Amino acid sequence: MPLFVDCLADLKQGHQTNIPIYSFSEHQRLDETKYLYGAAVIITEGILALHDPALRALYDLKIFVQCDSDLMLARRIRRDVSERGRTVDGVLDQYLRYVKPSYDNFVLPTAKYADIIVPGSDNHVAIDLICTHVKRQMKNRKSRLRAQMALAGPRELSSRQSSPLIPTEEPWSNLIITPDTPQLKGIMTILRDRTTSRGDFIFFVDRLATYLIEKAMEHLPYRPRTVTTPCEVDYQGVELDADLCGVSILRSGGPLERGLRRVVNNVAIGSLLIQSEPKTGEPLLLAHALPQCIRERHRAKHTYVFLLDAQIGTAASAFMALRVLLDHGVPQEHIVVVTFLVARYGGLALLRRVFPRVRVVCSAADDYVSERWLAVLEAPAQGGAPGTDVGAVGSPALADEQQVATRGRKVWVVEPGMGHIGDRYYL
Repeated sequence: MPLFVDCLADLKQGHQTNIPIYSFSEHQRLDETKYLYGAAVIITEGILALHDPALRALYDLKIFVQCDSDLMLARRIRRDVSERGRTVDGVLDQYLRYVKPSYDNFVLPTAKYADIIVPGSDNHVAIDLICTHVKRQMKNRKSRLRAQMALAGPRELSSRQSSPLIPTEEPWSNLIITPDTPQLKGIMTILRDRTTSRGDFIFFVDRLATYLIEKAMEHLPYRPRTVTTPCEVDYQGVELDADLCGVSILRSGGPLERGLRRVVNNVAIGSLLIQSEPKTGEPLLLAHALPQCIRERHRAKHTYVFLLDAQIGTAASAFMALRVLLDHGVPQEHIVVVTFLVARYGGLALLRRVFPRVRVVCSAADDYVSERWLAVLEAPAQGGAPGTDVGAVGSPALADEQQVATRGRKVWVVEPGMGHIGDRYYL
């Protein structure tokens, strides 16, 4: 029960957990565990789910399902014979000797702790009531992160003809911008040019990604190491003193992955799929595939992570990704965000306040964030079946707010920016 309480408490706090797996055929716990993270709604189910006071204290809604004894026995026989490899005689013997007396003495009395009692059959009305309650709770707890991040700077820029933001805070020491050398400025010029061919864009993105990873490596811990050279002479050097992995925000972080693999041999790279909710633009975590060193919390607290994201405007995706890493036990000071471009006074300002010990390594910082409306245009009538054309940043499909307020959605764009780096790299 204490382990059950710990796992449930971790999930309720938004942390990952590793749940033990029990074998009903072997009547014992298996060596492997089930990794679980990111549950918006947690259903705790079991015959003694309401028995332990520590468990009851974690529940937001307590439900007792009460069913007729004959129906329970029939269901038990069908389940144990088909799923657990038992015989009918064995099921009946166990039921009469242990299950029924235990139910009467220990399970049924816990009904007094339930908020509602649901019948075990023909319970559609009860299910509708429960679903309505859960949906209302989720709606009440929903955050509007994206707009807050866009407003995190001194003020929001709401027109295309943006003016520079006036800084009101001291420079952030954990924002590491690579030196603006002529070589780097030449690479950025090529990448910012909308007429650059895809082949050249990929080449210089890979080149810049490698350079940024090398700069990020400077912020990791190292320990002394002595080696013997081919000349039979000792050399006092260093080696990395940490477990390192990468986490890429799909697909924005993809262009940085090749640079990481070039610099760190055999590095483990995980991924997070974070997309915007179509109506509100809020970040949603849709899928995650994290390296094993992060999935196990006792290892995560000693692991350093390079979080790969092409650019940070409102920082909504980065905010969500950082929250995921912290939920897994990775310390803030062990996270280095590697990105090509940031909006200096956009969501980065909020990121700085919420995660002050996270470091950000980038090649440039623009001082502009503009609000636009991403239009969804109908296909021409002569084209056959109607379709949609989602406008990209800088495309003709971007219209003014008055034209698309009812058919588009709001987006925030870094300016002068580099456009959609993932689209330019992969498409």
